[in-house]
Amino acid sequence: MKLGTRRGRRRVSSGLALLLALIAVGGLYSATAPESTAQDSGLSVEAMAGQEIYENGCITCHGRNLQGVEDQGPSLIGVGEAAVYFQVGTGRMPLAQNEAQAQRKTPAYDDAEVNQLMAYIQANGGGPTLPDEGDLREGELAEGGELFRLNCASCHNFAGRGGALSGGKNAPALTESTDLDIYTAMLSGPQNMPVFGDNQLTPEQKRSIINYVQTLKETADPGGAGIGRAGPVPEGLVIWVVGITVCLVVCVWVGSRA
Repeated sequence: MKLGTRRGRRRVSSGLALLLALIAVGGLYSATAPESTAQDSGLSVEAMAGQEIYENGCITCHGRNLQGVEDQGPSLIGVGEAAVYFQVGTGRMPLAQNEAQAQRKTPAYDDAEVNQLMAYIQANGGGPTLPDEGDLREGELAEGGELFRLNCASCHNFAGRGGALSGGKNAPALTESTDLDIYTAMLSGPQNMPVFGDNQLTPEQKRSIINYVQTLKETADPGGAGIGRAGPVPEGLVIWVVGITVCLVVCVWVGSRA
């Protein structure tokens, strides 16, 4: 009887020891698994968080390997974090529905999530990065105006108020654009906009354009009503219509007095 009791106690002790060992191994694995996964994938913790966002919100249109999906979304290889900031940070992506052009709206992700998504796309696809910290308006104002009129005004209007393009698309107004919005748009070339890499426009020239655009938005119209700064043709039309109307009213009034 004593021998059976001892054997039972040994079995219970062995079982408890095995259970404690399994719990210890499980706890150790749980504590070290995320770190080893990040090391194995070669991604930073921020980029791994961005991968989760990508797989939940972007993979359907842009593919598992950023290669794009036919008739759904373009490849993201080579677009870089600059394109992610512009498209996602301004709410243009993700698209609510297929349309001719993605419109600016309230962003679906907060700043931290945008940074995580940027880190993932940059780590896997490469491409243009955000500019170094500093004042993005430190360029020459006069040079910025000349460059804007040469490269941008044909689509965005000489005052940055936007304009119509073909195929139901348009060059958006720059009235809501921040300094970084404009810089990343030049780097990434969204929609029909050409890419202005550092070989086309140097970082200093980009800063000059930003200085011009933002100064133009903040400048009052000393000559009177700006009527949207739509340009000389609409302004002339308004003057013509108003002037002719006034002349006709005066003629009728003079005729009635006679």
